[in-house]
Amino acid sequence: MKAKLFILLAFLCILPVKAQNTETLYLSGKGLGDTKTWKFYCSDGMNSKKWSNIEVPSQWEVQGFGEYSYGRWYTDKSIKNPPMETGIYRTSFQIPSGWKGKQVSIVFEGVMTDTEVLVNGVSAGDIHQGGFNRFSYDITDKIKTGKNNLEVKVSKESSDKSVNAAERKADWWIFGGIYRPVYLEAKPTIHIERIAVDAKADGSFYADVFTTPLEKGYALKAVLTPVKKTIAPVYPNN
Repeated sequence: MKAKLFILLAFLCILPVKAQNTETLYLSGKGLGDTKTWKFYCSDGMNSKKWSNIEVPSQWEVQGFGEYSYGRWYTDKSIKNPPMETGIYRTSFQIPSGWKGKQVSIVFEGVMTDTEVLVNGVSAGDIHQGGFNRFSYDITDKIKTGKNNLEVKVSKESSDKSVNAAERKADWWIFGGIYRPVYLEAKPTIHIERIAVDAKADGSFYADVFTTPLEKGYALKAVLTPVKKTIAPVYPNN
């Protein structure tokens, strides 16, 4: 749902948004040197065709799986196709009892490249394509309090040729896998999803505020707070 605000300001101001108590639960580590161990199956290449352990986030090649390949593989006429292995990740997670009645999303900061997500054996949504994009799924209706199972199927090469042309055919090494953090976000059922602000130099202020569906009786309230004027210190000339 989108609400619009247009305010003519006589002074410079900011629009604070009240905190909505978003809670975050990491399913992976938070980055380099901070990982968690998941179960992993690689279709081809090193350590393939068997279930093993893998650290998340990471690229599976540097964890000893699959096959290294170079983005400009097509310049070698003896190579018909780049390595096209797929990986299956599995882990489980606990949903806190305090999250009952909240909207829960699973967020992937980055996966190379086509990604299919299953929560308790149910598809979380359409396959995501594009290795550099943050993406998420609303999984509120697919989880339960207590233990839940997560499976992530990753294809190193995209089924979309335009994605491969944009992301894979270049002067760098090609990697596959969940290489950025994965986490859950729990929010109140009614919340602001995002805002888009257009502030003009003449003092006019326009904002699109996108919320979850609102029932009759809800109102959107904006509070404008003047920015405190800061006086720069004056230093004497030497």
